[in-house]
Amino acid sequence: MERNASAPVPPTREPQSGSRAAGGANRPSREEAEAAVRTLLAWTGDDPSREGLLETPKRVVDSYAEYFWGYDGDPVGELSRTFEDVEGYDDIVMLRDIDFASHCEHHMVPIIGVAHVAYIPDRRIVGISKLARVVDLYAKRLQTQETMTAQIADCIQGALKPKGVAVMMDALHQCMTMRGVHKKGTTTITTRFTGIFSEDKAERERFLQLVNGARVLTGR
Repeated sequence: MERNASAPVPPTREPQSGSRAAGGANRPSREEAEAAVRTLLAWTGDDPSREGLLETPKRVVDSYAEYFWGYDGDPVGELSRTFEDVEGYDDIVMLRDIDFASHCEHHMVPIIGVAHVAYIPDRRIVGISKLARVVDLYAKRLQTQETMTAQIADCIQGALKPKGVAVMMDALHQCMTMRGVHKKGTTTITTRFTGIFSEDKAERERFLQLVNGARVLTGR
């Protein structure tokens, strides 16, 4: 099993000026976004007009389009195509070590980690790449790890109606390592269990054992 279960897909289009952003606010134009970057550069005490910074506003806005393309996606829609002809398979389906990169909504600095996602189907299954895609769609937004964990689990539960969903996320927050308390190497673990994983301790423990089990291809 490959460790990176999902390769991030950058946005295929530039967000349209005046379109609705999350929360109903009108999305500023690209020119307004670049002007805002120039303002921040000046606020740091640097000169936005010097040669090394002339193209920085453009590059930052390009980067933001890649960092936050999740706002233009539909996680539920990703799970809309399901399959029932699976020879009666009704046991755990799990993706481990889904690499993700998000950004803290409090400080707008990176959250880097892995997600482990599992569900027990009730007649319907979905392509495994779609589970990884759902992780990316929520990660590519401003987030807290707690909210993101709940969003992923609740999306899968609501779309597939499985017997249960389990999600664990383990991530390094640069708002803790680069600023504030400066605790390098400290990771945050969050979990969300629904259905049988919430109700049955044995199923929950089985999920946790699978998370911590040996990796066949990577040797981890």
